[in-house]
Amino acid sequence: MSESTPVASRAIPKNPVVLLVDDQRIVGEAVRQMLSKHPDIEFHYCQNPLEALDQAAQLQPTVILQDLVMPEVDGLTLVKFMRASRATRDIPVVVLTSNSDPATISQALGGGAHDYLVKMPSELELVARIRNHTRGYLNLLERNQAFAELAASQQRLSAEMDAGAKYVASLLPKPIETPLHVDWRFVPSAELGGDSLDYFTLDDGRVVLYMLDVTGHGLASALLGVTVSNLLRARALPGADFGNPAQVLTLLNKSFQMEQHGGRFFTMWYGVLDLNTRHIVWCGAGHPPTLLFPGGQAPATTLDSTNPGIGMFEFDDFEQQEMTLPKKSRLFIYSDGAFEIHKRDGGEWTHEEFMSFLSQGDVPGQHIMDRLIKHCRELKGADILDDDFSIMEVTLG
Repeated sequence: MSESTPVASRAIPKNPVVLLVDDQRIVGEAVRQMLSKHPDIEFHYCQNPLEALDQAAQLQPTVILQDLVMPEVDGLTLVKFMRASRATRDIPVVVLTSNSDPATISQALGGGAHDYLVKMPSELELVARIRNHTRGYLNLLERNQAFAELAASQQRLSAEMDAGAKYVASLLPKPIETPLHVDWRFVPSAELGGDSLDYFTLDDGRVVLYMLDVTGHGLASALLGVTVSNLLRARALPGADFGNPAQVLTLLNKSFQMEQHGGRFFTMWYGVLDLNTRHIVWCGAGHPPTLLFPGGQAPATTLDSTNPGIGMFEFDDFEQQEMTLPKKSRLFIYSDGAFEIHKRDGGEWTHEEFMSFLSQGDVPGQHIMDRLIKHCRELKGADILDDDFSIMEVTLG
């Protein structure tokens, strides 16, 4: 008796399909006559038990009626084969035999049979058992089909998210070494968020540095982040002086009100650095503060965000701040996904701990941003973080 393989996926039947396995033709005819009075029940008969497994695999009945006492094949063994085969393991097997011994009944049910009938049951009882087991089996098939469709949908969504993450990453700028050093790390979450970052020079020797983080997850959040970045990259924000952070954020707030974008708004930190004077002007909107490490032994300070998020509500009073950076300063601009880590022990990593970690600086052969990613994954206890992880490092000469 060979192992049978499942046939190609087929439509779930709506009515009972019965396969009787019994070497006695008289039994086959008796069951056929009983079921012939019920036209919705499809009946098939297998006299040779050696062919039963293959026939069941091809037919895919909703119920298998099977004798135990047959030549060449032990009925209990056949039940176990039905349960072991991928093609038939879930199909209800109802033993139909003349043996009413309790020990045999126990063996049959213990070996995988769903039910046990002693020959010959009444038509009423046989049909009731067939319908009952068919109903349960069809419910199982429908559940499995729903799970399979859900898995396929999730796989498609995962592929779309992966493609979206690659697209977002492809839009990020290349690290630069001159006229100042700028580098970054971007690690998308499983659901893909709306983080975006960029830097570009203005005509007068100033450099724009910004990062934004759209609320929520998924393609809609990512696309909103990309839309804003493309708008800034193309200098296509009408009426904007891109060297004036407060004005840029005010105009973005007017253009991207959350009720027009599915309830989504975004946080942002936007700075303009003069390379000749090291003077920086910035405006933050609901975004984490940028960290300034002035070099030497001086402690880190923050370039805070003091305005509401972009698009939350109408607001025309965005305020900017300014200062002159010390030589060899190091700035870290980042999203909340870089420090809001849900630790595997149930706790939360704090912003103070995040700052303390960054203050350690680089170690030979390993950049601090790479060490930070590794540390966050260790805290989380997983390679995939809950939110997009974005951080930009800006180092002055």
